[in-house]
Amino acid sequence: MTILARSLSVAALIAALTLPAFAQDTAETDAAPQPDSEFNMGEAVDENGDPVASAPQDPQPGQQYLREVFNDWALRCLRVETGDDPCQMYQLLNDNDGNAVAEIAIVGLEDEGSAVAGATIVVPLETLLTGQLTLRVDGGQARRFPFNFCNVGGCVTRVGLTQEDVNLFRGGATATLSMVPAAAPDQTVTVTMSLSGFTAAYAAATE
Repeated sequence: MTILARSLSVAALIAALTLPAFAQDTAETDAAPQPDSEFNMGEAVDENGDPVASAPQDPQPGQQYLREVFNDWALRCLRVETGDDPCQMYQLLNDNDGNAVAEIAIVGLEDEGSAVAGATIVVPLETLLTGQLTLRVDGGQARRFPFNFCNVGGCVTRVGLTQEDVNLFRGGATATLSMVPAAAPDQTVTVTMSLSGFTAAYAAATE
C-alpha cells in the first residue's frame, strides 16, 4: 500500500469514528447550529502557505512587534518588562522578480568607538563566502565586508556604520548589495536597498 493510500485509509477511519456521533447530535437537536468548537475555523497563511500569526493587540514581554513603518523601512521592537523597548529598523530586499534575497536590520550603538550604528545583513546560504559582500550607495565608492558566520537562516555579516555612513544613507536614494552565488562564482547577484524613509526610521530607532 502506498503512503498516499495509507493516509487516505487513516483519514477514512477518523471520519468513520467521528461522523456517527456528530450525526446523532444533529438529529437530537433537530439540525440546530453547532458551537464553534465543533468546527475547524481555519488559519491565515501567506503566499507560501506558511501560517501567519496574528499580532497581539498588547505584545507580551519577549514578543517582537511592528511599531511603525517609514516608507520602505519598518521599525520592529521587542517588548521588555521594564524600560524602553529596544527597536531596530528593518527592510527585506527583493530581486527584480520579487523574490526575497536578503534582509538588513540596523540598530543604534553606544560606546562602540567610531561606529554609531550597526547593521546585520543576512543573505542566502548558497552565497560564496570568499566573494564577500559589497555595499554601494547611489553608485558611489563601494565597500566590501566579510561574512561573520552562517546558520539555518542564511549567512550573516555585521557592518559597523560611522556617522559619515549614516549621513550618506540619509542623503541617498538607494544602495546596492552585491554577492557572489556559490554555484556560479563568475556571476554577481545585486539587490537594491531603498533609502526612502531611512532618516525618519533611524531617528525613531535611536531616539
